[in-house]
Amino acid sequence: MNRTFTYLITQKDSPCTVESYLKKRGYSHPILVQLKKTQNGILVNQKWAYVKTILNPDDKLEIHLEETASSEHIVPVELPFSIVYEDEDILVVNKPADMPIHPSINNYENTLANAVAYYYKKQGETFIFRCINRLDRDTTGLLIIAKHALSASILSKQMKAREIRRTYLAVCKGQLPAEVGIINAPIARKADSAIERCVDFSNGESAVTHYRVRYYQNGYSLVELHLETGRTHQIRIHMQYLGNPLPGDYLYCPDYSKISRTALHSYRLAFCHPITGKRMDFYAPLPTDMAAFFQ
Repeated sequence: MNRTFTYLITQKDSPCTVESYLKKRGYSHPILVQLKKTQNGILVNQKWAYVKTILNPDDKLEIHLEETASSEHIVPVELPFSIVYEDEDILVVNKPADMPIHPSINNYENTLANAVAYYYKKQGETFIFRCINRLDRDTTGLLIIAKHALSASILSKQMKAREIRRTYLAVCKGQLPAEVGIINAPIARKADSAIERCVDFSNGESAVTHYRVRYYQNGYSLVELHLETGRTHQIRIHMQYLGNPLPGDYLYCPDYSKISRTALHSYRLAFCHPITGKRMDFYAPLPTDMAAFFQ
């Protein structure tokens, strides 16, 4: 996967080095190291340049990002997944249920990484899998995949700065205490478990979830949730803490009478495009297994 960027240096930008100019635009240290090793990776006025080259007004800076190999240990496998949006820099997908994101023990050829690797192999392109946000295996919905190192670097910084807005829909048991609310309850690992989490006001890390009830019928609520923090199992733990757990959750509410997986869906992602800066806003409709609670 190769990408070329062209910058026209202005009076405001200069004088500066290529390195300082690129760092302001999100180029990480590993990317700069790779550019040093790439023939014609950095061109100034069509001449090969160095990261310490001084840039002056009206200079034309060209950057060539090259990736000649695909991700190791990811086997391309033809698996169904839905593409919501794609351009030269990002891929936004709607992940189905029962699909892990990354390969692991016992999940070597059934992951989103396998599916995306196959998608690009079919096009004859190399591809390194860089998934920006995370979803549990059972959770459906929107994920951002960076198509090269620069978009990955910029989007990762946005995630760390909580500039990527993630909104979820969950089916919860019962009626919530209010139509709109904020859950501020710290989360910690459960003492006798390597996997489970719990609300722990003494030892937990800060966790804040905003919620709004969108629908209530037949003993179930459809709840819209926005995460202010991103703790492991945060939505599942916070809704259990309220007394409104998610059905189908094998850890916290193993009730499979109406659904075979955790009733949670990442339905909206809003963020700034890593290269153009344009505001992006994507939606994925409620899956049929969750919608069935309210038919």
